[in-house]
Amino acid sequence: MCGIIGYIGFRKAPSVLIKCLKRLDYRGYDSAGIGVIDEKLQVFKDVGEIANLEKKVPIDKGTLGIGHTRWATHGKVTKENAHPHVCNNKKIALVHNGIIENFKTLREDLERKGYKFTSQTDTEVIVHLIDESYNGNLEDAVFSALKKIQGSYALAVVHEDEPGKLVGARRESPLVIGIGDNENFLASDIPAILSYTNRAVYLEDGELCSLTAQSISVFDDTKKKIEREETIIDWDIKDAEKSGFPHFMLKEIYEQPNAIYQTLQGRVFEREQSILFPERVEKLLTADFDSIHIVSCGTSFYAGWVGKYLIERLTGIPVIMELASEFRYFGVKKGSSLVIAVTQSGETADTLAAIRAGKNAGCQTLVVSNVIGSTATRIADGFVLTQSGPEVGVAATKTFTSQILVLFLIALKLAVLRNRIGLNEVYKYILELKALPKQLRQVLDRSEEIVEIANRIKGATSVFYIGRGVNYPLSLEGALKLKEISYIHAEGFAAGELKHGPFALLTEDTPVVAIATKDATYAKVLANIGEVQARGPPVIAVADDKDTEIEKHADFVIRFPSNGGLLSCIPIAVILQLLAYHVANLRGCSIDKPRNLAKSVTVE
Repeated sequence: MCGIIGYIGFRKAPSVLIKCLKRLDYRGYDSAGIGVIDEKLQVFKDVGEIANLEKKVPIDKGTLGIGHTRWATHGKVTKENAHPHVCNNKKIALVHNGIIENFKTLREDLERKGYKFTSQTDTEVIVHLIDESYNGNLEDAVFSALKKIQGSYALAVVHEDEPGKLVGARRESPLVIGIGDNENFLASDIPAILSYTNRAVYLEDGELCSLTAQSISVFDDTKKKIEREETIIDWDIKDAEKSGFPHFMLKEIYEQPNAIYQTLQGRVFEREQSILFPERVEKLLTADFDSIHIVSCGTSFYAGWVGKYLIERLTGIPVIMELASEFRYFGVKKGSSLVIAVTQSGETADTLAAIRAGKNAGCQTLVVSNVIGSTATRIADGFVLTQSGPEVGVAATKTFTSQILVLFLIALKLAVLRNRIGLNEVYKYILELKALPKQLRQVLDRSEEIVEIANRIKGATSVFYIGRGVNYPLSLEGALKLKEISYIHAEGFAAGELKHGPFALLTEDTPVVAIATKDATYAKVLANIGEVQARGPPVIAVADDKDTEIEKHADFVIRFPSNGGLLSCIPIAVILQLLAYHVANLRGCSIDKPRNLAKSVTVE
């Protein structure tokens, strides 16, 4: 998953490309490069941060160019493997996101024809294929080359002999056109172009686009020109900046009260005691399905798992959790099931494949995503946006809590439709929903208390998280947050499962974070904490403000505002995010860009 930017217009292309790449570096930061045409094609690239590249770009002229920030999939992290890649006569430059599955065969064939390769990447075969087919028209050459390729791609191409043209194409990797006044853009993600435009056109799989400074043309895979509607992006550019915070992750943690408010906007109606979704979603939820499959990856999987507990609790509908990467290949898919796919970006490759697998099996499909116009929202039968704004930090925070909230709203709606709860109970839940922003602000006000706890565990080599019921997937997510940004090994467990093996790993130096809520399993969790303490580890409890017993059982306690209901999972999630953040910060880790990770997994 790499970042792509292309520009054609009236501005100085190098400055535009560098600025846009900085907004895309969460998609990859192994290396970066730009190619600019100013009479001749000039390419500059370097390993490491975009700042390294910026220092080496000596030109500030030319109004056509492409740029790339890389997350390595083929070939080591070297300057030679960085993008853009150029053909042997150095007239064509190309940037690419995706994986070319048949690149070895293509490379061998091209080498037999005399083409020289300078990298180990799969991408370089594309630029040579385009060169091989070039006969004065770049669009035709790209079409011809792509017919020989198997795999996924989003790409941007320029040719020295056609300095007024920027060509892009996509298959299974995102690519969006940004529309300006006497300028146009190509990008792999919206935040890259928000400084310049909020008008976008999304390419579909198999489509190719050709941009000039004054026009855009979109073609399907038969070269037929097609019309595509603009989408207006309502994100503010300030949402994609740090706004004084030291890290995007901390900024996005603190944005959660407002993100929750935005997620509820237009959906929760207190006076009418109702939950409303768009017509297509309402139709899906009223359908006669007998079970639900929730498919997702990573943090979205844990949000889905929380959603499983919420939906089953409120509706009685069986919910099966499926890793998207497994669902597409294994298991039973019944047409009588509703498939709910949860994906922050709407571009996660395995989740997209899982949606298609569900549709192929005759299932209705519903997507929970944060990005309007993303592939997932276009291929599913319906979608619900989390409305939480752009999230730049690799570690998901506000999108996680917003996903949970959307799944809770879906659960409430289904419970009403199936006569499982009455209007009075709906009203009670609506009041709890509207209290969440205030409760999250109370959690954020306790950040310094959490720093003190973080100091206690920053030197640990392993941390356990435990919980029961809805707190079990929260434990998994809390452990994921810690491991991905602090590099401390962490695991989440169902509290009752410790004695079935994990106890063997406990030592006095293994802190245990225990989530203890006043539910039906509270006494059991206290017993589990006692079993842990008997083996010596320090216990950090996450507990209700009104819990008067927990101090007797835990070494340290982090409190969340009491709400006595299912929605305690939201403030608990924020506590776990803050704990992970502060541990990572104390350890001096690269929080927004953890090693080996990128924001969106758009390749399998």
